[in-house]
Amino acid sequence: MIKKYISSFFMLILAVVMTGCFKVVKLEDEAALAAAQTFDVSKNVAGFWETQAVPELLKKAVPLVQLIDESKGDFTSLASKYGKYSMGTSGELSFTVSAEGEVSEVNIEKKAGYIILKLSDYDGPYTIKVQVGPVYKGSAVRDSLNSIRYDDYTNQVDWAAVSQNIHKEIQKAVIDELDIPSLQGKKITLTGCFTVGSTSEIVITPVKMSQL
Repeated sequence: MIKKYISSFFMLILAVVMTGCFKVVKLEDEAALAAAQTFDVSKNVAGFWETQAVPELLKKAVPLVQLIDESKGDFTSLASKYGKYSMGTSGELSFTVSAEGEVSEVNIEKKAGYIILKLSDYDGPYTIKVQVGPVYKGSAVRDSLNSIRYDDYTNQVDWAAVSQNIHKEIQKAVIDELDIPSLQGKKITLTGCFTVGSTSEIVITPVKMSQL
C-alpha cells in the first residue's frame, strides 16, 4: 500500500512539472504516461534502420524490369507474390525493387528532388523517377517493411513520424553520400521502394544507391 502511494505521489509531481498544474493519474495509467514522456521516434528509427530495415529490404528486392514484365500492366496481380499493402490486405500497395541504368535527368531545383533513370534492358512506357530529397513524398519504404507495424506505435502521429525519420536516415546515409548533380549521364544501381499509383511513372525512394 505504501509503495502505491509513493508511486502516485511521484506521478503527481511529474504532472505538475510537465504542465504547470495538478493532474490526478490513475495507477494503471502510470506506465503508459511514462512511456509517452520518454519515447523518441527518431532514436527508435535510427536503432532499427541499419540493423533491421535495410537488410530486410535488400533481401526482398525484386528486379524492377522483372516486376514490370510479370505485371503486364497490373501490379496488383503480384501483390501476394512481391508486394505489401499498408493495411494488411488493403490500402496502398508497395514493392521493393532493385534497378540499374543511366541517369538521363537530374532535377533538384525543387525541395522534392528527383532523378530520371533509364533502365538497362527496358524501353517500356514507364518513366522511372528516383527521389533524392530533401523532401520525400509518400511512405513506400515504411509501408514495405515487415519488421515494423502500426500497432507498435502509440498513435498515428508517431506512425507518420516513423516515415519522416526513415527519410532523414535515407538522406543522410544514401543521398548525402553522393554528388547528385554529377550523376547526369552516369550509370547507377539502386534498391528502393515504390507505391503503386500513376500508370505512367514509377517513383522510387532509394534505400541504397551507388554509381557504377
